[in-house]
Amino acid sequence: MSTNPAAGGPGLTYRDAGVDIDAGEAVVERIKPLVARTFRPGVMAGLGGFGALFALNGRYQDPVLVSGTDGVGTKLKLAQQLNRHDTIGIDLVAMCVNDVLVQGAEPLFFLDYFATGKLDVDTATAVIGGIARGCEIAGCALVGGETAEMPDMYPPGEYDLAGFCVGAVERAALLDESRVAAGDVILGVASSGPHSNGYSLVRRILKVSGADLSMPVGGVPLADALMAPTAIYVKPMLDLVAHVRVSGMAHITGGGLVENIIRVVPESLCVALEASALALPPVFQWLKDAGNVADAEMWRTFNCGIGYTVIVRPSEVAAATSRLAAAGLAAREIGAIEPAREASRVRIG
Repeated sequence: MSTNPAAGGPGLTYRDAGVDIDAGEAVVERIKPLVARTFRPGVMAGLGGFGALFALNGRYQDPVLVSGTDGVGTKLKLAQQLNRHDTIGIDLVAMCVNDVLVQGAEPLFFLDYFATGKLDVDTATAVIGGIARGCEIAGCALVGGETAEMPDMYPPGEYDLAGFCVGAVERAALLDESRVAAGDVILGVASSGPHSNGYSLVRRILKVSGADLSMPVGGVPLADALMAPTAIYVKPMLDLVAHVRVSGMAHITGGGLVENIIRVVPESLCVALEASALALPPVFQWLKDAGNVADAEMWRTFNCGIGYTVIVRPSEVAAATSRLAAAGLAAREIGAIEPAREASRVRIG
């Protein structure tokens, strides 16, 4: 019996081409209750529309919308290697909402993009379930997204992720570099691990060292330390800026401590960090030792245990650290803002 459509055989289907619409619909049905838990006032429709609707509902007098988009880099490769798909979505949300937060914005809603060569319902549900959990932690609604099955684009078992977030802040409360002044203190807020940056180097270190991912590092298996989901700082930081005078904030992502804090500092000023205040947590010390990574390379690649920074006046340091501690976040002084005197505007010494 002929299977050639041109010869009169059975006609081809989308499934024959590698796309399973039924699997896509199964994912949507399984994630609906997870997504519903993220809804907040302002969400105007559930999943399934061509566009997601969100109403500000008079919450703001003079709102400025702040948007951000990101992925999780090659941490995805490690997640797929370890078959751990339930927290990588938290990483995705964190990378976006923590960026939007820098300018004092409250994340309002989030959309995701999940792409794979062949859709596995369990894997996709686990990933998107993590995204929903991240949105819950951030107080941000997961209002939509795209699950794309693209045969031949990705090797078996692999997928890609991207996310997009929109937040809002009152214009008068917008945090920008104009608030930062010489003499301000830089507080470093603890990270939960490498977060979602530097994983190409992480994976290279794993390869050249031949490390056993089950080996203990800091009291947990190395795999757990490396896969710890990125901390989401939204609620504690929004509480902080509501009660303490904050000059600026920075999310420590790609570029590490060297390239991120300076992004919120005026050109006439510089960042002076104290090396003695940057003691490496166990997982970072392991990466440094196993890869023979120089200090300078560590500081410009990893967060080195500081996932977020808050810049405040000296008079606000005690109130800020106390409030962060009450929210479960460890914070310490790691440097200060100084007048720029040299070509390099970031000094660690």
